[in-house]
Amino acid sequence: MKHAMKHVFDLVGAVRLAAALAVAGLASSSAWAQNSSLLYSDLPPNAHQLSLKNSSWLYQEPEPLKPLRLHDTITVIVDEKTQVTSDAQMQRRKQAQLNAELKNWIKMQGMNLKPDAMNDGDLHVNGTLQGQFRAQGNLDTRDSMKFRIAAEIVDIRPNGYLVIEAHRSIRNNDEQWKQSISGIVRPDDILPNNTVLSEDIAELQIHKEEEGHVRDGYRRGWMYKLFDRYGLF
Repeated sequence: MKHAMKHVFDLVGAVRLAAALAVAGLASSSAWAQNSSLLYSDLPPNAHQLSLKNSSWLYQEPEPLKPLRLHDTITVIVDEKTQVTSDAQMQRRKQAQLNAELKNWIKMQGMNLKPDAMNDGDLHVNGTLQGQFRAQGNLDTRDSMKFRIAAEIVDIRPNGYLVIEAHRSIRNNDEQWKQSISGIVRPDDILPNNTVLSEDIAELQIHKEEEGHVRDGYRRGWMYKLFDRYGLF
């Protein structure tokens, strides 16, 4: 009888142990559900939400941005492209007809004006004018400008916006290239590597000039400029 009771108690204890293990397993599985990623890491005790900083093994803290002051320099990346297509056609016709006749004339007698007869008959003028003008023009231009230039912060607005200005001149024998740029930049548009794109600059002004034999080879003379401006012919 004692031996039978011992087996009963052992069986009850095994059942209780199995139930306790099952409950612990369910709790463990519910607590660790969907956390099978190799990059998973426990959140710090003071973390309230999941972020890349507290969950990724590969995260690196970026370097803090340096405060920009007056007369500091930033690099401007100029990459401007423009395309213009225009097609115009004009046709004009003009026709005029003149028919005039002079019947009376005058002459001076002392200080008085007197009528004077037309001895050879009345004068007649008869003419016709016809004109036709037709013009057709096509324009297709594509411009591209790409370079990098260091700009100086010449002013800081009360709202924190930066006013920049840059000038550069390069001379190679008789060839010379001049570049200048100015505009207003928001501090948020400056990248961590201390560069800013030209498309993010407000009131952007870019001046690019060339001097030398290459420029002289394709520039227009002053006579062609006069003809193109006023359309003499």
